[in-house]
Amino acid sequence: MSEVVRLKSVEPVLHGVVKLVWLDGYAAVADLRPVMAEGDVFAFLRGSAERFNSVKLADFGHAITWLDDDGDEVDFGSDQLRRRAERQAEILRLAS
Repeated sequence: MSEVVRLKSVEPVLHGVVKLVWLDGYAAVADLRPVMAEGDVFAFLRGSAERFNSVKLADFGHAITWLDDDGDEVDFGSDQLRRRAERQAEILRLAS
């Protein structure tokens, strides 16, 4: 099993999209809107760009997180984000 590469930083780009930098130097933009469009767990993010922009890097860089209306953490793991970012970058490369 490979080790999870931890995140160094997260920055909102626009509502539903974040710029991510991992500790190994890889930097990418990840569009989370398709995932946010599904399920009640993301409803608080869909309705408010301000809430989305409150994204934080979790301790040790293993995830990005938000607090929902009940004070519970909603997160995306760094490994899942890496796969999503790499897949989206490849799609853009192929389309250009």
